[in-house]
Amino acid sequence: MHGTGVPLATPFDDAGDVDHDALRELTAWTAERGVDFVVPCGSNSESELLTVEERAAVIETVVEAAPADTPVMAGTGHPGLVETREQTRRAAEAGADAALVVSPYYYKHAEASIGTYYREVADAARLPVYLYNVPKYTGVTLSPRLVGELASHPNVAGMKDSGSDLEGLMQFREATSEEFELFAGSGGTYAHALEAGADGGILALANVLPERTAEIYRLHEGGKDREARQVNRRCVRLNRAVTSEHGVPGLKAAMRVRDLPAGRARSPHQPVGDDVASKLDGLVAEALP
Repeated sequence: MHGTGVPLATPFDDAGDVDHDALRELTAWTAERGVDFVVPCGSNSESELLTVEERAAVIETVVEAAPADTPVMAGTGHPGLVETREQTRRAAEAGADAALVVSPYYYKHAEASIGTYYREVADAARLPVYLYNVPKYTGVTLSPRLVGELASHPNVAGMKDSGSDLEGLMQFREATSEEFELFAGSGGTYAHALEAGADGGILALANVLPERTAEIYRLHEGGKDREARQVNRRCVRLNRAVTSEHGVPGLKAAMRVRDLPAGRARSPHQPVGDDVASKLDGLVAEALP
């Protein structure tokens, strides 16, 4: 894995079921616009509102729809080991290239227990495992020390960090080898995270602006960090609106500005109001060239 990944939104129809035709269209649309890999069943995919069977079907659809040269990193983490092992097994059977495993949540666990959990998942997995640090949703913060220890496991390939500022990301980079793939989780500071040592990003913003997020990475790879920061600045307000301010319903509303089949958000999410939709329309226009 490298570069920019998109945690694909999951479109639901009016009955609340997964719209697999729309999901295929979204997968192809983002891949055509420069993202390097796709991530079904992440946080912005409403994965925690999907059953094990629904997640497996979503992953299968995305694997089928993604171009052959676009890897699929499937979100397979659940609060418990049994479900995570099963979801990871199904992802491997569907043809995914890697598993993104969120830190175990709901119950509070000692750091040693979390380390044991990840090792057990990695031992059993037939896919490379990527850690997922997202304290906003889990209440769990992976420490640089623990991540450094887990990075020595032969089947732990990297990590998505959605819980740290740039200083925290740099601590994760310092605690791991260059072979350990570290992905930023915030589109608002993507260019700065790349400069700080991230190998790429898995960004909600890429559902709306895959071209811009991919451009930031390409500019960085070409040694044009100043230009990358300039592009990133145009996206900051939109990124905030579709993440911390309005969440998944805001993300899907912004996608509809670009005529994408984002579908409904699944309950208990509710659609954004007309005022927010109008604001998002303007922010998308602001971020586009």
